Amino acid sequence: MEAGTARIGSPRAERLWAFGVPAVGVATIAGTLAYGWVVAAGGHDLGTPTPPLLYSWRPEAAPYALAAAAVLVAGVAAAQRLRAAAISARVFALGALVLGLVLRLAVGAARGGVDGWWAAYQVPGGEGANEYLPALPALQLGTRFFLDTFAEIGTALPAHAVGHPPGLLVSLHFLGIDTAEGMSALTIGVGALSVPLVYLLARGLLDEARARTATLLYVFAPSAVLHGAASADALYATVALLALIALLARSRAVRAPGPMALALASFLSYANLGAGAFAALVSLRREGLRRALALSSMCALALVAFYGLVFLATGFDVLGAVRSAESVYREGVASGRPYAFWVLGSPVAFLVAAGLPLAWLGLRALGARETVALALFAVLAVSAILGFTKAETERIYLFLVPLLCLAAATALPERRLPAVLAALAAQALATELLFYTIW
Repeated sequence: MEAGTARIGSPRAERLWAFGVPAVGVATIAGTLAYGWVVAAGGHDLGTPTPPLLYSWRPEAAPYALAAAAVLVAGVAAAQRLRAAAISARVFALGALVLGLVLRLAVGAARGGVDGWWAAYQVPGGEGANEYLPALPALQLGTRFFLDTFAEIGTALPAHAVGHPPGLLVSLHFLGIDTAEGMSALTIGVGALSVPLVYLLARGLLDEARARTATLLYVFAPSAVLHGAASADALYATVALLALIALLARSRAVRAPGPMALALASFLSYANLGAGAFAALVSLRREGLRRALALSSMCALALVAFYGLVFLATGFDVLGAVRSAESVYREGVASGRPYAFWVLGSPVAFLVAAGLPLAWLGLRALGARETVALALFAVLAVSAILGFTKAETERIYLFLVPLLCLAAATALPERRLPAVLAALAAQALATELLFYTIW
């Protein structure tokens, strides 16, 4: 080796890696944002109003915002007390759940009152026409017939219905939910359960102090707060976390149902398969290649078995459903979103929407080569390069926000937690009041 060349693992190489990764990451985020806004201001369409974000600039002042701000301030103070070591794990989990739910409801109502909780599902008007409720009449002839013909009729359904597996539609049908208010209650309630699940997952990957930090970061993460009260993806995130907890459990008894849990999660959202990829990468780093290959094989077998059984029972053709989703996506909104921009734009939008402090801390964790950060950014990179999503990752990648919070917790000094939570709260409220975020 030539003199002056840093060896892998040497102190100099470690310092270069630790400094270089966050620096390159911040430059990429800033450059992507600047390029997108300049191009959009010049009249060129990259596929969203404020690329790489889907949000539209629409400032609005409302009296509800004052109440939301007060709740956020009180929430930051409560979070610091909640994190105290004297608080038991059960009390912390329950307190974090309540705090997370209150913040989502408060910010969700900051712009237009409680109607904001279900506005995205309201039909007619807004995004509701593209959501799930207008697709429910397709189940009038029965669930079996619906699943049997889903691949064929999918292209005639609203965008979100065809863009996802039929799991949520079937669930809404059996639960008898056919109103915007009912769907809002379902997604907000189930979505809020992701908070204690983040704590449970974090306890298996981090020490107790960092697990609590990660949970509180998730409670205040802007995209989780904003879309946790207005998007079905909040529900999908909860299901993905259940699968992850099982897949990464150290107990074999808990780990056993993990692959099938992942298969069930994929029946709600194809994106949830990313949770399996994350689990395999963490296992590779934590337990070695053999364990990672075994986990990947079990997940693949579970997917084949699950969709094979569903096909035999109902005729549901998952490959045909994927082709229908892909055709609608590629011929629809994605056709106006150039790959060259969105290969960076998609992960940048996810990081920015999740919270600027979290993006910085996550990049620092990546620079320190923390396992969770390495696995998360690998999943983001593969998804972006393969073009699985072009834009809307603020919402679609909600199931990855907890993982960013886990990564961020490894790089956050305890004394700075209150300031970071305050910054996340400010970003969440500012985004809600300055932008129309759809969900």
